Amino acid sequence: MPFQKRRRLAAPALILLLAAFCAAQTIPVETHTLKNGMKVIIHEDHSIPNVAFYIFYRIGSRNERPGTTGISHFFEHMMFNGAKKYGPGEFDRAMEDAGGNNNAYTGKDATVYQDWFPATTLKLIFDLEADRIASLDFDPKMVQSERGVVASERRTSVEANNYGALSEQLWAAAFTAHPYHWPVIGWMSDIESWSIEDLKAYFRMGYAPNNAVMVVSGAVEPKSFLALAEQYIGVLPPRDPPPPVRTKEPEQSGERRLRLEKFAQVPILMCAWHVPETAHPDYYPLRALQIILLSGQSSRIYQRLVEKDQLAISVGGGMGFSLDPTLFTITAQPRAGIAPEAVEKALYEELARVRDELVTDREVEKAKNILLAGFYRQMKSIDGKANTLGSYELYFGDHRKLFTAAEQYAKVTREDLRRVAQRYFEEKNRTVATLLPEKPKGAAQ
Repeated sequence: MPFQKRRRLAAPALILLLAAFCAAQTIPVETHTLKNGMKVIIHEDHSIPNVAFYIFYRIGSRNERPGTTGISHFFEHMMFNGAKKYGPGEFDRAMEDAGGNNNAYTGKDATVYQDWFPATTLKLIFDLEADRIASLDFDPKMVQSERGVVASERRTSVEANNYGALSEQLWAAAFTAHPYHWPVIGWMSDIESWSIEDLKAYFRMGYAPNNAVMVVSGAVEPKSFLALAEQYIGVLPPRDPPPPVRTKEPEQSGERRLRLEKFAQVPILMCAWHVPETAHPDYYPLRALQIILLSGQSSRIYQRLVEKDQLAISVGGGMGFSLDPTLFTITAQPRAGIAPEAVEKALYEELARVRDELVTDREVEKAKNILLAGFYRQMKSIDGKANTLGSYELYFGDHRKLFTAAEQYAKVTREDLRRVAQRYFEEKNRTVATLLPEKPKGAAQ
């Protein structure tokens, strides 16, 4: 059988393909606003008789203050621990008895609650959600129990986790003014000292229905779904939402460095650069550059640090969605016997390459293909669509920008990648954190 050389798409053909992909990904969506101000986004999809139901609350660690850090994450636990109609443990039990499941996650900008269930149980889900929004129980014994759970989680994920501990210190050093300075899980002293009054005040503010977006994808009929939403959720009174976060992080004007000494087998290196918020036009070229630098074993930094120079055993990083300017991080685990400085030097040389030279057409094509493949996979399921619609509504300010995402990626050029590398990956914009194995007591210095 003769060997056939694979034909690469020329750039114009690739752009046409991406534009066609973008058009194909426009899905039917209806939007409404309930009487109390909660926005509702509905995507009807009867491919399976199930529903993905999300509520995005615009409340995260950026809305906290010194003394109440970690309180957003605490409510992720408390919201499953009893209200007026459904007591402790009954939320999960009622949902599971009806064939459903749930979860939640907290970040710097939002707290999100996720329900997955058969379409026939929609009334029950509304009843469950309305109960905990309207009448969450602040039983002191339950509060104390969950306080202990959160404190234990902090000990496990930060104090006993070298990556978690170093990351926490990195963000604290990189942000001096903005509330991204403190960790989502909170400082231990705050976790131990929230009062019931702190909790109630924060709940009234953060869990106001007019401070949330409800997103549903699945086997629902929009008119009847909206009627249930008004019946169960729309009757809840609106309240004053969290005050706007006005603090802006001053531009960094010099490299910051920190060193953390802990029990460890080998060091860890973390570097971070300030980059814009998700809604900024540079988000798309930065995401493409993240793929070229860090995605997979063929990425530039993996090839240099792990394969070629064999300085590190792993690399990773990038940036996530954010409402405010955030960090682009790169983490490397040096090989045994390799000094972090050697890894750091090679890393900066690779970043200098993307600042000084244009990446190849093939790299840009590959990055776009990876991004679009991931986008397409996410949009194949009702769960992926619900999460993506809500995320675009929150972080881009309009869920409809989801339908132009492929087009935005298609517009990214090699020149854009060099421009953002030059703009953000500079020394004075950098924070470097190194974890070093702690020397035994009495060891020679």
